Amino acid sequence: MHELIVIGGGPAGLAAAYGAWRDGLRKILIIERDKELGGILNQCIHTGFGLEYFKEELTGPEYAGRFIKLLQTTQIETALDTMALKITRSREVHASGKQFGYAVLPAKSVILAMGCRERALGSLGIPGTRPAGIFTAGTAQRYINIEGFMPGKRVVILGSGDVGLIMARRMTLEGAEVLACVEIMPKPGGLLRNVVQCLHDFNIPLYLSHTITEIRGSKRVEQAVVSKVDEKRQAVKGTGFAVDCDTILLSAGLIPEIELPTAAGIKIDPKNIETSAPGVFICGNALRVHDIVDNVTTEALRAGSAAAAFVLSEKIHD
Repeated sequence: MHELIVIGGGPAGLAAAYGAWRDGLRKILIIERDKELGGILNQCIHTGFGLEYFKEELTGPEYAGRFIKLLQTTQIETALDTMALKITRSREVHASGKQFGYAVLPAKSVILAMGCRERALGSLGIPGTRPAGIFTAGTAQRYINIEGFMPGKRVVILGSGDVGLIMARRMTLEGAEVLACVEIMPKPGGLLRNVVQCLHDFNIPLYLSHTITEIRGSKRVEQAVVSKVDEKRQAVKGTGFAVDCDTILLSAGLIPEIELPTAAGIKIDPKNIETSAPGVFICGNALRVHDIVDNVTTEALRAGSAAAAFVLSEKIHD
C-alpha cells in the first residue's frame, strides 16, 4: 500500500509529492495521464514563471524541470500515460495504464491535483454554424508549441484570459494575423502585464464589453460577428460587425477538474485543501483557478505536508 497517491503530475502534483516526501512519507506514487511529467507547463514556452517562488524568470518547462529534478533526488514513483478513473472515500484509486493495466490501488492518503480545463464552445451558446477552425486557446497552444501544427492564419480570440492573451502574441509571432481579442466584460480577464505585452505591444485591438454573436462558415470558419453588449451582457442590436477570419480561439474561462471527487460524493471547499473525506486532499487549479503557478506550488507544498501529517498521525495511533 502506498502512503500517498497523487493524481496529476503537473505543477501542483509535483510540488505536493515533494512536500510529502520532505515531511517524511516514503511510499509515494504520482499518476499522470500524459507521457511525461510537467502538465500544462510543458506547452507554456513563454517566460514569466517563477518570479515569486524561485525569484527568477523561467519558462513553463524550466519551472516544471526544477521540480522534476527535485523528484529525481527522491524515490517517488511515477505512473505515466496512466489515467485515474475513480477514487473512493476509503482512498482507493482505480487507474488504467500500460504500467499495470487496470488496477485498484489502496493508499493511506490521496492528493487530487488534476488541474483545470477550458470552457468549450458548447457551453457558450454562440449561434451559427460549427465549422472547422474553432479551438480552445490551450489546444492551439499545444498544437503550436508541442505538435508543431499551425491552427490558422486569420484569428479572432474570444475572451481575454491569460492563455488567450499569450496565444494572441504566439500566433502573431508565428506569422498569423490576430484581428481582434473580444471580451464580454468591461475589463480584461488576464493579468495586466499580459494585456500590455501580448496585445498592446503587437497593436492587437481589444474590444471590451463585446462578444461573438454569430459564427459563419461551411467547412471552415469564414466570419465571426462581433457585437457590443449592455450591462446585462446582452448583445446590443445594430452593433454587430463581421470579421473575416479562418480561426476562432476560445479563452472564456477555466473550470477545475473535480469529476473524480464529485462522483465519489467527496465535497470540496475552494478555500480548504482538506476535502470531506479524511486523508483526501486537493490543491492547485483543481481546487480553484490560480493566477500564477508560484501560488499553485505554495499551496501544493502545504497539501503534501498535510497528507504527511495525516499518515504519520495515523501511524502513531496504530
